[in-house]
Amino acid sequence: MSCSMRLMKKKRWGFDMRDIDKRVHPQDDFYNYANGGWFKRTAIPHDEARWGTFLMLRKKTERELMSILRSLAKKARARRGSEVQQIRDLYRSGMDMRSRNRLDAKPLEPLLKKIEAIRTTDDVVNSVALLHRYGVGVLWGTAVDQDEKNSDWNILHLYQSGLGLPDREYYLSQKPEQVRVRTAYVAYVTRIFRLLGDDKREAARKAGIVLTLETKLARASMKKEELRDPHKTYHKMHLSALQKIAKNVSWRRYFARIGADSPGALNVRQPAFVKAASSLLAHVPIDAWRAYLTFHLLSDASPYLSNRFGRASFDFYGKVLTGTTKIKPLWRRSLTTANASLGEALGKLYVDAYFPPRAKREMDELVSNLFVAYEERLKKLDWMSPATKRRALKKLRRISRKIGYPDKWKSYKGLVISPTDFFGNVLRSSRYEQRRNMRKFGKRVDRGEWHMTPQTVNAYYNPCTNDIAFPAAILQPPYFGPDQDDAINYGAIGGVIGHEITHGFDDEGSKFDGHGDLKSWWTKADRRRFERRARVLGKQFDSYTLHGVHVSGKLTMGENIADLGGYAIALDAYHRHLSKTGHTVIEGLTPIQRFFYGVALDWRQLSRPEVEKTLILTDPHSPALFRVNGPASNLPEFYEAFGVKKGDKLYRAPKDRAKIW
Repeated sequence: MSCSMRLMKKKRWGFDMRDIDKRVHPQDDFYNYANGGWFKRTAIPHDEARWGTFLMLRKKTERELMSILRSLAKKARARRGSEVQQIRDLYRSGMDMRSRNRLDAKPLEPLLKKIEAIRTTDDVVNSVALLHRYGVGVLWGTAVDQDEKNSDWNILHLYQSGLGLPDREYYLSQKPEQVRVRTAYVAYVTRIFRLLGDDKREAARKAGIVLTLETKLARASMKKEELRDPHKTYHKMHLSALQKIAKNVSWRRYFARIGADSPGALNVRQPAFVKAASSLLAHVPIDAWRAYLTFHLLSDASPYLSNRFGRASFDFYGKVLTGTTKIKPLWRRSLTTANASLGEALGKLYVDAYFPPRAKREMDELVSNLFVAYEERLKKLDWMSPATKRRALKKLRRISRKIGYPDKWKSYKGLVISPTDFFGNVLRSSRYEQRRNMRKFGKRVDRGEWHMTPQTVNAYYNPCTNDIAFPAAILQPPYFGPDQDDAINYGAIGGVIGHEITHGFDDEGSKFDGHGDLKSWWTKADRRRFERRARVLGKQFDSYTLHGVHVSGKLTMGENIADLGGYAIALDAYHRHLSKTGHTVIEGLTPIQRFFYGVALDWRQLSRPEVEKTLILTDPHSPALFRVNGPASNLPEFYEAFGVKKGDKLYRAPKDRAKIW
């Protein structure tokens, strides 16, 4: 015990007890009990839609990146074409608002003239291909990615796209919130055409055309809940079969124009949508296509043009959809662009400056502890047959772990960045990344590639490579710190680690095997038992509402399974850790109580009502309140730690508690 006490004196506890709200009973609402004090003395910054642990850490990371940029600015010279020159000049060009205002929409003129020259259906498709080369998401989308059923190889994927609103329901629903957003969207589209020079009547006419066309695309689109089933979005076919489905497009010519000659077989993720898009090409007037393509080009470009275009974009996508009242300062917007365009070049500098080797070593150890706990838990499952259990263990052991940063950095060689041409820089960067993606076509998958930069405050699991990744930026307090209480580390980053591992076994990830192939490895009886247990969790989350909007247990199923499984595994790992270190009480709190404070700290967040409504309809993650209270109400350790009993609001009868992993 004396050794444990000496250790704790060196460690920061990691939770400020002023942040709790003693007027709330933890047995009724643990999330607001643990965070209520912080909520009361905190206001969401005017330029944010949400504010909490995640966003605060992201802003800290932005300040660190700005420190790097300032040091680059002091360098007298940088070799042309070097990453230092690219980062520095991209940021500088973004900050030159005087030039951007002077140019206004002029940088778009060459592309706008091509759209204006459209006269035939073939011209429409050629313009779609042109915009796709620059990352503008019109009509449908095309990308090179893994073949889900042969995950060692990259193939082309064709998928639904082309909407300016977040989801199909915003076009089709007559609920007040969707009508409000739809009305504001029409006003935004009208405003964009007015900024281009159309009079009020003509701009309104074109806005009506855009909405009508997008509504038809929305009607043909699959629902977000359906998109979560990988079997429903896997339709591999030869180019000739695609040509029969969607006859009004010369697909071979289209693919050649985007840099994918002779595609052979490809995955058409939503054949019904592609067929509908082809039909629209034959029946929608050419004038309507010109309006649609012009608007989407302008809308995508607006944040990188003059203040008046940037303001129009913010007033809809910022104010209307998220409730944010103030546009972010220019330095943050310019940094975001540099981050998006040169992410790994900037990430390399970030890792050198802010990610100590000790953090990687400690995280390696913590991740290993979670894997050991997961394996033990799988072995003890009472509802899974030995045959399926063996395959589950095999998959678990094959999960690759990526911590901090990639072993091999992406190159930006040949990307031309000018200190005086911001929009040109954005276009060239988009084209550069589109070419990078197309070069993967027909090649073996690089399983070492990362899909987040080191400076990203997040983590992910990729079912097609069966790997988990934890970028450097999330591996710091309060999520994780070598010098903070282990209970907080296990509750915060431990829960995140467990969450990502569990994605390999949620309702979607569990359909992929240990190599990353979409292939069943379950017995039919085990699959039925899994789905029956998952339905208990789905029913629980279906019952939650926020701002009068119901959470969808089906849309959020994968994330809810990952949250519940993640915290259960993190608890197991922490129990194993405690068996070696001993139990220490801090500020009257037991280790397990402190673990749950770490969980609450994980998702501490204030949100504007507008963004919460948008996210409930579109985001597979549940609102923060339910990401804490929901899993806790199913975990026996929570009941024991806080004395939860029948009659308390978080109490769930044992038969109603979800337990999957």
